[in-house]
Amino acid sequence: MSSKRSRARVKPLKNEAAVATPPLPAVFAAGTVFVAAGCVLVLEILAVRLLAPYVGLTLETTTSIIGAVLLGISVGAAIGGRVADRTHPGRLVVGLLIGGGLLALLTVPIVRWLGPSARGGAAGGGGAGGAIGVTVAALVPVAAVLSAVSPAVAHWQLRDLRTSGAVVGGLSAWATAGALVGTFGTGFVLVPLLPVSTSVLAVAIVLVLAGVLLGAYTRVLGARAIAGAILSTAALGVLGPSLHSPCDTETSYHCVQIKDLAGDAAGRLLVLDGEYNSYVNLEDPRNLGPFRYTRWIAEEVNVHGTPPAPLYAVFVGGGGFTLPRWLAATRPGSRSNVLEVDGELVDADRRDLGLRTSPALRSTVGDARVTMRRERTHSADLVVGDAFSGLTIPWQLMTVEWLKEVRRVLKPDGLYALNIIDLRPLALLRAELATLLKVFSNVRMVTPAGEDGRPAGDNAIVFASNAPLPPRQSAPVAEASVFERPALVRLASGAKSLRDDYAPVDQLETR
Repeated sequence: MSSKRSRARVKPLKNEAAVATPPLPAVFAAGTVFVAAGCVLVLEILAVRLLAPYVGLTLETTTSIIGAVLLGISVGAAIGGRVADRTHPGRLVVGLLIGGGLLALLTVPIVRWLGPSARGGAAGGGGAGGAIGVTVAALVPVAAVLSAVSPAVAHWQLRDLRTSGAVVGGLSAWATAGALVGTFGTGFVLVPLLPVSTSVLAVAIVLVLAGVLLGAYTRVLGARAIAGAILSTAALGVLGPSLHSPCDTETSYHCVQIKDLAGDAAGRLLVLDGEYNSYVNLEDPRNLGPFRYTRWIAEEVNVHGTPPAPLYAVFVGGGGFTLPRWLAATRPGSRSNVLEVDGELVDADRRDLGLRTSPALRSTVGDARVTMRRERTHSADLVVGDAFSGLTIPWQLMTVEWLKEVRRVLKPDGLYALNIIDLRPLALLRAELATLLKVFSNVRMVTPAGEDGRPAGDNAIVFASNAPLPPRQSAPVAEASVFERPALVRLASGAKSLRDDYAPVDQLETR
C-alpha cells in the first residue's frame, strides 16, 4: 500500500507548451546557460573599467557594480521562471539571448551618456550616488534578461519530477562554470588584450549568435527574424564606438589621457581615470610644474639631505615619474626604484611622456605590498608614497603593517613622504596620522591651512622618520603651512589607526 501511494504522488509535469516542444539535447541546454551566465560576469568585470573614468575606482564603485548585477540576477531569475511557465520555452530562450546581446551593446553608450553627469562634486567623482545610478541603468536590465535564461531552459528540459533534481542541478553547475570562465577569462585575457568597448561588442555578438543558432535549430526563428537580429546588432554595434571614449589608452587598471598644458610647450599632464595625476616637463625634469605637493616633497628632501648628495629612493606609485626624474636631474648618481602596479602605464610613459628607464631609474611592476619585500633592509634614504586610484589611496598602503615594511626598508635616518588627499572633516587624514604616529617617532605635515589655522583639506604631505626631522620654518612654504608633531598628535586625537583588518579608507575619505 505504501509503495502504491508513493508511486501515485510522482506525476509527470503537465505543460502544453513544454510538452509540444521537445527538450534540447543536453549539450545545447548546458551550452546555453553556460554562455548566458558567463556573459553576465564578463559584463560585471568590464563595468569596473567603463565606470572608472567617471566615478572613480573606489570601493563604492565596485560595490555598486556587484549590487546592480546581483539585483539583475535576482529579478531575472524570478521573472524568468514565471514567464517560462506561461509561454513557449523555445521562443523565450531565443528571445532572451538575442535581447541580452542587444542590451549588452547599450551598456557602453549608457555609461558614456550618463557618466559625465554622474561625476558631480568639486573634486570630480560622483561618489556612491553617481556610481549606483549609472550601474543600475547600464547593468540591471542586461543582467536580468540573461539571468532569466537558466530558469527558462530548466523549464524547457523538465519532463518528469523524478529527474527534476538532476536537470536543475546540472544546469546550475554549467551556469556556474560559465560564470567562472567569464570571470577568469575577463581578468586574465580580455582586459589585458582588448579595449573595453571591443570586449563588450564581442560579448554581444556571442549572445546574438547563440540566440540565432538556437532559433534556427529549433525553427523558432525564420529568415526575416534572423535578418532583423543581425541588422539590429550591427546598428547598435556602431553606436558604442561612435561615442567619444575619454581614454587615449586603456590599461588593465586605468583610463589614461595625456593633455598639453596651455602656455607650456614642453609640459604634459597625465590624467588617470579622469583625475589629474602628474605633470611632466619633457625638456627640464627639474621643473615640477603646477602641482604644489611635488614641490613640498622636493623641499623636504632637500632639507633632510643636503644636495647634491646622491640618494637611493623607492617610489610607491609611478604616475608620470615626475619625482624620480627630478631626483635624477638634481642629484646626479641617485638611484630610484618605482613600484608601479600598472605595467601598461609605464609603457605609456615611455611612449608619450619621454620616460627612459635605466639601472639608475628602474620600474618594478606589481603591487607594492609584494614588490616592497624585495627591497633590502635599511637600504633606502627616501620612500615616497604617491599611489592613487582616482583620488583614493589603495587601503593596503595605509596600514600599520605597511608602514612597518616601509620602516624596515628605510635607513635609520631615512625619510618617508606620503601624499594624502582629504577634505574636512579630515577623517582619513586623522586616521593615517594616528597610524604613522604608532610607527615613526617623528612626523611632520605640509598642507594648506584655513583661516582657523587648522588644515583646510586638499593634498597633505606627511613626512615621517625615526631620526629627528631637520628644523623648518613654520611660515607658509610653497602655498602651505608646516604642522609639527605636537599639532599632529592633537589632530589625530580620538582617531583609530588603520590595520590590515580595519582600513575603511574609501569610507573615511571626504572627496
